[in-house]
This record gives sequence, structure tokens and C-alpha cells, in this order.
Amino acid sequence: MKATTKRRLAWITGSLLVAWFGFLGFVDWAMHQPPEKFGHVMAHMPMPAYFLFPFETMWNQARHGHLNPGDPAPDFTVSALETKTPVRLASLWTSQPVVLVFGSYT
Repeated sequence: MKATTKRRLAWITGSLLVAWFGFLGFVDWAMHQPPEKFGHVMAHMPMPAYFLFPFETMWNQARHGHLNPGDPAPDFTVSALETKTPVRLASLWTSQPVVLVFGSYT
């Protein structure tokens, strides 16, 4: 193999690695943004990218949180499903315990 061919192959490989790490950095940045911004970024993500990047691992690291089992839940406000009125978590546990269940039932 000629020296110029090796040099060209090294340059192409290096360029692809820089592009790959740059894109990883961009996706990592997007995963640390609010859900609306992250959703906007992911809506424009080409399908082959999902096979080239460790999305699940990155997502778990970006959204791991800081609660341990037994820690009190942080207070937050959500809209009620039926009435769309805001409900504060702290207002629910004044009279009775509260169990939060997150998941998909589809």
C-alpha cells in the first residue's frame, strides 16, 4: 500500500471518528435539555443513527436522577388528566399516603 493511500485512509478514519464523537456530544447535550427541546431534536434524527449510537445507555446516564429507594419524592405540579387543572403532589399527601406509578399501559 502506498504512503499516500495510507495517509488518505488515516485522514478519512480520523474525520469519521471526529464526526461520530461530535454527534455523540450533540445528542448528549440534547438529552440534558427539557423534554420539548429533546423531542424536537429527536424528531429530526435519521433512523440509521439509532443503530450507530448507544442511545439507551446515554439516556439512562442523562436522566438517572438523584433519588434512592426510601427518599421522599420531590414536590412537583402536573395537570389533571380529565380537568387539566394543576395538581401539586404535596397537596395530595397531607391526608393520605400517595403512590406514584409511571409506565405505559398499551
